[in-house]
Amino acid sequence: MPCSAEQSTLSRNAEDMGKKDGAIEVEGRVVEPLPNAMFRVELENGHKVLAHISGKMRQHYIRILPEDRVVVELSPYDLSRGRIVYRYK
Repeated sequence: MPCSAEQSTLSRNAEDMGKKDGAIEVEGRVVEPLPNAMFRVELENGHKVLAHISGKMRQHYIRILPEDRVVVELSPYDLSRGRIVYRYK
């Protein structure tokens, strides 16, 4: 019989593995690439944020170009910065 810690890790879902608690996910469009893998992203509501690529996207060499539609994960503490977690095809 698995202990409670082992059981909680087994019940986790692959979809929830990369998500942070309290993070806000918003769709947007890449406006311009910046140095150091940073991007200026215009969100659906018109706000512009500074975003970097998530580690898994960088690991799998997913290219992000201007005009790409992306999902940005924003921290509730600083809504002007975010992390790009998905690029639409």
